[in-house]
Amino acid sequence: MKKVTRFFWFCSGAHIDTLKKYPIEHNKYVGIGATIFFTALFASLSGGYAMYFVFNGDAFAVGFAILFGLLWGTAIFNMDRYIVSSINKEGSTNQQILQASPRILLAIMIGVVISRPLELKIFDKEIRQKLKTSYLKGQRSKIDTLEKTYNQKYAMELGKNTDLKKEKDSLEKDINRSRFQLNQEVFGDKTNQTSGITGYGTYAKQKQTVLQEKEARLKTVTDNLGQMDEYLSHRKDYEGLNSTRLFNDHQLDSLSNVAGFSDRNWALGQLSYNANGTRDLDTYMAISFIGYLFILFECLPVFVKLMSPKGPYDTALAKIAEANIYMAGKEKDRDITVTDNTYDHNLDTDIQRRKKIITSQSDYDFERHSYD
Repeated sequence: MKKVTRFFWFCSGAHIDTLKKYPIEHNKYVGIGATIFFTALFASLSGGYAMYFVFNGDAFAVGFAILFGLLWGTAIFNMDRYIVSSINKEGSTNQQILQASPRILLAIMIGVVISRPLELKIFDKEIRQKLKTSYLKGQRSKIDTLEKTYNQKYAMELGKNTDLKKEKDSLEKDINRSRFQLNQEVFGDKTNQTSGITGYGTYAKQKQTVLQEKEARLKTVTDNLGQMDEYLSHRKDYEGLNSTRLFNDHQLDSLSNVAGFSDRNWALGQLSYNANGTRDLDTYMAISFIGYLFILFECLPVFVKLMSPKGPYDTALAKIAEANIYMAGKEKDRDITVTDNTYDHNLDTDIQRRKKIITSQSDYDFERHSYD
């Protein structure tokens, strides 16, 4: 337990040697350190999960996820540790809040970042279903677009194909009617379309000729229609209309499994809305409160440090800081004094040197005067 306590003290950013002297402060900094540690742990899991989806399908996806998770968790740990340890309890309440406000904003941003990947995992089943619906809707829209483009591009050929089908249907009905009338003429049935004379006579031959002409036209129309259908079928293959089909259940499962972080994040946002575009309050509140929980968890160490009263540890730490400042000032003054003494010594040395030069010059001038 001593090792665990010291570890959480380290996580809180406390000065351990000073904190040991004040047992009343021990539990507070254990709680702060534990909060920072578990925040970093959740950040590590969140970052690793996000990176796993970035490299999903890669052979090294798990390795990349573990490495990034450790790096991300370490970065969040150091940042939280600095945020908490840098709050000065010596100032007034307003000064402390003003000092902590940028750190609180940073903590909120960190909470949002680390909560999103975990929300993706929590709502994984609902996200997969939303992605399947989206992929199916997108495929249907793609097919509709291809059909619309195909109909516009080959409108003339499609119109001609429709006319040929109508003519073929009309000819088939007409041929059946003409063949029935021919039989009536041959068997001598008296109607307004037949002579009533039994046998293959003149009227029967005329009806036979008309029937053959219609059958010949039907054959021509059928051949043209077959050629047109074949041409349009090739055009559908060329435009990709024949090869584009709606996804089956197996394909939808595969697509949802390999969906990237961006698609899953979009699907999570869409869970808050119903099919008619109205907000689904229950899902929205569930997703929002998970995010708020992580934001609060991230801000909790800062709030605990702000709300806690000034204790003996804070007073001792302030005195240590003042002593360090004082010693630094004394050291600076000593350096200045040493510098000044060095300057004075150098100045005296320079004066002595100049005096020697002047004396030497005077002696020289005196000797030269005596010689003259």
